[in-house]
Amino acid sequence: MNRILGNITRSLLDSVRDLLPIILVVAFFQLLILRQPIPNLESILIGTLLVVVGLTLFIKGLEMALFPIGETIAYAFAKKGSPFWLLLFAFSLGFGTTIAEPALIAVAAEAANVAASAELIPDMDAERDSYALGLRITVAVSVGIAILIGVIRIIRGWPLQYLIIGGYFGVVIMTMFAPKEIIGIAYDSGGVTTSTVTVPLVTALGVGLASSIQGRNPMIDGFGLIALASLTPMIFVMGYGMAVH
Repeated sequence: MNRILGNITRSLLDSVRDLLPIILVVAFFQLLILRQPIPNLESILIGTLLVVVGLTLFIKGLEMALFPIGETIAYAFAKKGSPFWLLLFAFSLGFGTTIAEPALIAVAAEAANVAASAELIPDMDAERDSYALGLRITVAVSVGIAILIGVIRIIRGWPLQYLIIGGYFGVVIMTMFAPKEIIGIAYDSGGVTTSTVTVPLVTALGVGLASSIQGRNPMIDGFGLIALASLTPMIFVMGYGMAVH
């Protein structure tokens, strides 16, 4: 019991330490630069406490569930020796985690509202919903393909830098032809895909797979999937913009 309480206390203190720089920056500019009292101080303090508790529980959940699940499944597929099912799982994992990503849902909805305001699409709920859903599916498919390519890279031992260089070359080419209204959304899509849901499972998949394949180094080969998952949405969303706009 004492050990459990000690772990919880240590995790809470770690969360406070991680959030402390943000709190100090906000307090410094609010009190010393703007010289204004912090509005709704009681609500802010309660919210900060909830953030600390939520962050602690989230990190513990990653350590206890998501990371072990990802590594265990990757190890099991590698031992099973079935590339087809491993690649299908990799694509499905990338697609499933991305389509459920809260940040992507919010950005897609906002992009649809802006597109309607700019008269790029009809200003109707059905059109906005269709635009947002199409954007989400496009990003999810792109991440699924990125994870699939990343798994093949781990299996084959391909150097990561060549894939990254080739990918950004594709981003530059697509930027030259894509409608200017979609370029900013496309670039931001690469960031919002790598958030709370996607990153833990994808990272665990890469590390677990590299650990289970003889001749692969988890430090060298296990990481890099997130980089690919950030890159492909830019290309796919610009392609989506060219088709829709």
